[in-house]
Amino acid sequence: MGAAWDAWMADDFISTLFSEGIIIDTEVKQFAERQGSPLQFVRHIASNLPEPRDIITMGEVRSVMREGALSSEVRTSAERPSVRRMGEVEVLMDVTAETGCLATPDGNLRLFKDRFQRLKAMLLRRRDMAGATSIEKALDPNRMQGDGETKVIGMVFAVNETRSGDKVLTLEDDTGTMRVMVPKDNKAAKDSIVEDEVIGVSGKIVRRDRKMLLKELYRPDVPFSSGMELSDSTARVAFMSDIHVGSNTFLENRWKNMIAWLKDEAEELDIRYIVIPGDCVDGVGVFPGQEEELVLDDFLDQYHMLAEYLKDIPDGIRIVMQPGNHDVPRAPEPQPAMPSEVSDLFDSSVLQIGNPAYLRIEGRVILSYHGKSFDDWVNNIKGLSYTQPLKAMEEMLKRRHLAPSYGKKTQLAWEKQDYLLIDAVPDIFVTGHVHGAGVTSYKGIRMINASTWQDQTSFQRTHNFVPDPAKLIMVHLGTGRTSQADF
Repeated sequence: MGAAWDAWMADDFISTLFSEGIIIDTEVKQFAERQGSPLQFVRHIASNLPEPRDIITMGEVRSVMREGALSSEVRTSAERPSVRRMGEVEVLMDVTAETGCLATPDGNLRLFKDRFQRLKAMLLRRRDMAGATSIEKALDPNRMQGDGETKVIGMVFAVNETRSGDKVLTLEDDTGTMRVMVPKDNKAAKDSIVEDEVIGVSGKIVRRDRKMLLKELYRPDVPFSSGMELSDSTARVAFMSDIHVGSNTFLENRWKNMIAWLKDEAEELDIRYIVIPGDCVDGVGVFPGQEEELVLDDFLDQYHMLAEYLKDIPDGIRIVMQPGNHDVPRAPEPQPAMPSEVSDLFDSSVLQIGNPAYLRIEGRVILSYHGKSFDDWVNNIKGLSYTQPLKAMEEMLKRRHLAPSYGKKTQLAWEKQDYLLIDAVPDIFVTGHVHGAGVTSYKGIRMINASTWQDQTSFQRTHNFVPDPAKLIMVHLGTGRTSQADF
């Protein structure tokens, strides 16, 4: 066995995995080498096993891949009768046909229980969270181990800081609450931990104080992937946001330039889809003094004008339209799609969806979210600003949630399940709201902050915020490559 083992370990791929405590058999090696990034693929499988394995076999690989597909809320239309289609555009999940808001304390409890259980399941699939126990058991004096390490999963109830610079977390689960002391020299002390996110912690239980001294903090996070594998699609999907029709700062001339460009270039570039993640119109009564900035002071008039503008987009391009905080659906998230008195104004090339929503277009899964929670991320995460929306999106993916903190600027509807949880891992994650424009990747996911079609408003001027308008960001659905047209 010695010579065979030495030959096996001579492979850089195998030796790298071995140094990380991961051993795979020959069949897994051959299968992984057919993936876009073999190392990342095996790491993803290993991190999602319910418990560590001495050797990872194809049985474990198939189990993780199957479990990942079944645990996601993104299911086939046969399993979800509410799925809506428009040709190659498929709405995999939004709240529109399934809203069941319960505006009582029981409704609030139902929502947060759903969030906790689903994020807990994600954390338990991590190798480093194997053996996690409940708070009740962790604090049971009959179970407390001397110097042993205890692992717990909980929702953050409160975050406090001592005079000496240590942090004190209060975690809760369905069995109790626990304090977690984070020493100032622990890397987690410099991390921004937000209320109501679900985390895993490991450390030593201090019997006297019935608390944990933190060693490591874990988040659900998205797994590493090699990104969008090549497909035979030749189509492009374009993203635009925050059109704000009805405002006197709507950039009509730049819009017309974009329409003229689409008429000249869309066919050659094979642009078949446009996704609009919210704030389609400026709305009425959204903020004090808004009426002074409106050219149309009626909701339906604004949507009627938008419908006319969208008719200028070349035939053959299918449009997916989502509400934002300036649009007519309810303010609390998740938001259902536009009501019939609005949607009836648009022709059949426009598909109305809720916010947020999962789409599948020619095999690519897209998570589209307007982005109202940027207002909370900027306030809660050190170093973030409205000029860095892509950084905020990365924080969402790490926590697998679009708006975890309750009672802040982002209102939450008490639905029967948490539609703001990032259950399925998308190929593309798009937002709007902050009137910026940018593209990057995080662990293989294309992240896009779509550009606005509104000039600087008086509110933005008083806050010295300069928007980045009139840009069309596109993704090639076959290669995953991004491009941009500036108008």
